[in-house]
Amino acid sequence: MANIMKKTVICGMQQVGIGVPNVYDAWRWYYDIFGFDVKILDAEGVAERMLPYTGGKPQPRHAVLAYNLKGGGGLEIWEPKGRELNYLENEARLGDYGIFSCKIKTADIDTAFSFLKQNNVDCLCEPCMSPNNLKHFFIKDPLGNIFDIEEDNYIFINSAKPFGGTNGIILGVSDMDKSIDYYKSIVGFDKIVFDETGVFDDFKCLPNGADKVRRVRLDRTQKMTGPLSEIMGTSYIELVQNMTSSCKKLYENRYWGDPGFIHVCFDIRNMATLEKEVADYGYPFVCNSGADFVMGDADGWFSYIEDPDGTLIEFVETRKVPVIKKLNINLNLINKADDKPLSRLITKSLRFLKAKRP
Repeated sequence: MANIMKKTVICGMQQVGIGVPNVYDAWRWYYDIFGFDVKILDAEGVAERMLPYTGGKPQPRHAVLAYNLKGGGGLEIWEPKGRELNYLENEARLGDYGIFSCKIKTADIDTAFSFLKQNNVDCLCEPCMSPNNLKHFFIKDPLGNIFDIEEDNYIFINSAKPFGGTNGIILGVSDMDKSIDYYKSIVGFDKIVFDETGVFDDFKCLPNGADKVRRVRLDRTQKMTGPLSEIMGTSYIELVQNMTSSCKKLYENRYWGDPGFIHVCFDIRNMATLEKEVADYGYPFVCNSGADFVMGDADGWFSYIEDPDGTLIEFVETRKVPVIKKLNINLNLINKADDKPLSRLITKSLRFLKAKRP
């Protein structure tokens, strides 16, 4: 009997990676301000399988993957070790090729804004309306990363926190139509929520924000499925093509892990099928950990591809998530169904991973 490959399943936008100079200093801020207090992994080691993006040699690193169980993707906070960091010569500007901003969920935009002002966070504007009539506003963290605080009512576990997890990204692109096709074909973001060209009031607080841009928000018509899909919930991709100013690649002549948003990661099922699909589409894996990879206490198979502008897209097939490390109790996902989430009785056990303030 022929070996029938299972279909690829996109379970959710698992996390956005951020390169930082000190992992615990950065995490402390995301813990205090955004509520990323659930620690999935905290691992030091050597990045041996990212050689095309680390100068051709293994690079030491320290990574923390943290979640906010109110619902949404996580943040992978990544500190390169043992080398000098390469910072952007000039700040990231709207339309620069790569991840310009990470979106953060909030069910109460006004409470979130007040909380940030009370905590002396650099709010770049007051809450305003997006083209699809969602309230949102932009802030800058102490490292200069821009976050888009966005109205979203998705909740996995309710709490008094004004924020949930990550809600997607704003991504600069050079060819809008090519990028729309890419994100539709690769990760299934096939629904165009809006496609508008102009100068946008809600962007004017941003570097290059007064430029004319083409702006497209993508969603999925097919709901995310898979074991951990309810934790990650909804997410969106907003593409921006600058029609006025010349733009640069945010990671040109810099290494993966240097300061800034280094990748967006999707939790998936059936990596072998995905490998064939993306190669057939013309975007083969540029890095592949293989099925035997273990990172800290978590376990999964990761791979990377580039989008049309060279932005790194990570895929992780999660196999094990530690829940109570002292008792060696784990979520084992290897034989779980691809097309439905785990029972909430099981996934809510991740609250046992709530960490002390770093």
